[in-house]
Amino acid sequence: MVGVDNLLQAVSLAILYAPTTSASPFPGSVKYTTHHVREVGKGVRIETFHPPSTYETFGTGIDHPLVERDNPDLEESAIAFVGSRLGVSKSAITFKSGFTGETTRRAFVKQTHDGVPFANAVANIAFNRENRVVAFGTSFVKPTRVSSSQPSIPIGDAIAKAEELIDGKYNGHPPSIEFLALPDGSAVLTHVIQIQNDKTGTWVEAFIDAHTGQLRSVTDFVNKFSYLVLPIAIEVPTEGFQVLLDPQDTVASPLGWHSDGTTSTTATAGNNVIASKGAPTPQTPPTSPGNVNAAVVNAFYVVNTVHDFSYRYGFTESAFNFQTNNFGNGGRENDRVVVSVQSAAGNNNADFATPPDALENDILVHENTHGITNRMTGGGTGRCLQTTEAGGMGEGWSDAMAEWTEHKSADVPDYVMGQFVTNTTAGIRTHPYSTSPTVNPLRYSSIATLSEVHDIGEVWANMLHNVYSALVGAHGFSTTARTNPGGTEGNIVFLHLFIDALALQPCNPTLPAARDAWIQADANRYGGANVCILWQAFASRGLGVGAAGHRDSTTVPDGC
Repeated sequence: MVGVDNLLQAVSLAILYAPTTSASPFPGSVKYTTHHVREVGKGVRIETFHPPSTYETFGTGIDHPLVERDNPDLEESAIAFVGSRLGVSKSAITFKSGFTGETTRRAFVKQTHDGVPFANAVANIAFNRENRVVAFGTSFVKPTRVSSSQPSIPIGDAIAKAEELIDGKYNGHPPSIEFLALPDGSAVLTHVIQIQNDKTGTWVEAFIDAHTGQLRSVTDFVNKFSYLVLPIAIEVPTEGFQVLLDPQDTVASPLGWHSDGTTSTTATAGNNVIASKGAPTPQTPPTSPGNVNAAVVNAFYVVNTVHDFSYRYGFTESAFNFQTNNFGNGGRENDRVVVSVQSAAGNNNADFATPPDALENDILVHENTHGITNRMTGGGTGRCLQTTEAGGMGEGWSDAMAEWTEHKSADVPDYVMGQFVTNTTAGIRTHPYSTSPTVNPLRYSSIATLSEVHDIGEVWANMLHNVYSALVGAHGFSTTARTNPGGTEGNIVFLHLFIDALALQPCNPTLPAARDAWIQADANRYGGANVCILWQAFASRGLGVGAAGHRDSTTVPDGC
């Protein structure tokens, strides 16, 4: 089983790749940056490993080998830069995906050996409008030994083994052969197989050793819920229901919410979302008596709304969003979000399930945001928020997005997540999100004493609350931010940087890497106009210059 490495080795690897700091030694929590313990199937416990990422940002950019070419090919440019930067042969690099956004072109590549890609050795590169490299993240490895690239176990046997261990069924997604880097420095060949069990809500990629049949790792596509809730209408039902006519944004959803260009419905099914009670069917009525049907309608409305405003800010077809029909705009099709209301289990690619009874909007926005962050980090793989720390940040981004949707003015009060669910003003988190260290004392160093992803997520979400407050304080608030991302107000700036940074950061980022991606995103889009605002907000919670290994720094760059 993958998880038999010792803590000292993990700490050594993290120190090797972490930013320089005078604090030593790092706490044991540094293992969160490369590992995650998961339980799958019938009591199978596995510790997955993800090679540590290094991450560099370059402000206005640096040159790459093909910089002088007119309109250079993204794939060629990315492979040339990675090869020159890491000193590896171009034959050891495979282009995976890429897209062009408003401010940068992003490319995602994999390390290969004998023509076989590594599952967990990847890199991402961002080029600015001047065709210069502005960000580079990599988890490429130098294995001490590599197993044969020809499998000795047939795929049928591997599928049977995966079904047995995961307690599910192969879902028909084409299996692949990929190398997997292990914490002892070796690399093993694996059959990669998707296994599902709708009854238990399991959906994983299983990495079965193609020579020994051993389960080496898993990628979990499901974000587990820690609350029993059904979102409804606005933040909480006590604020009242409203009848909204034609709320769709036809820039993001050109055929509206009930058509994919081939099929039109009057049910809670369309190009972006299908929402239903239990197993989804297109015939689910949009209006029917009772809380369940009201919840289905509201879930359909909320997820479509998040689709539309996130589309405006860059989560488009080419950036790996969720749609049945991509209207010729790039990306893969036939992957709309499935929302199963009042289901005890659910799948996430993204599929979202909310178990019975309760009624709060921020929860559904939170879950929907997992789809955005999992798709945009790593170029659509769904594999790049799998470490404990990165998974925790996923929870933090989701809380921060939920909060963003609920602001109505320039006021930034303390924010409580899930207060209606628990019927308490304290909500479902340990503290309200707040700019006051008395109300919320969480800092970067708090992670050293935390081990659960939602707890780690609170640290990141509270930092983003502070960033949001600082940007709105400096630039004001737009009441039309969801449909007009062209303004200069602070809430617009915040969401642009939120979305832009996701595709800039490396696979399985740490908090310092994600911070650097935000600062680079500001350099790309706003010419660095907000650099000091960002640094001061992050540093106020310990994520200043030199913060690393879950040790605080309150230092900001000269001039800030």
